[in-house]
Amino acid sequence: MNLERVSNEEKLELCRKYYLGGFLLLPFLWLVNVVWFSLYLSQVCHLSRYVIRSAVGAALWGLGLGVWVGLFQTRRNQWGALGDALSFTQPMGEP
Repeated sequence: MNLERVSNEEKLELCRKYYLGGFLLLPFLWLVNVVWFSLYLSQVCHLSRYVIRSAVGAALWGLGLGVWVGLFQTRRNQWGALGDALSFTQPMGEP
């Protein structure tokens, strides 16, 4: 999609839709929102509100995912059967 051909009102509405779509457990929409619309912050009024909030949301999702991966990788063995049930592959042998 070429955003150069879209009016400022349509840019704001599209940015708003992507921002709200991120709350439907689709944080990649927030990342797309930041990448696409960061170039047009000076052109469209109120666009920065959605871009900044999208950046914060994407960063928090990334941080949460990183914490979960770190905890799971380091403590899966301590969780016993729950750790095995959450695993996609079952490692064989002794830890």
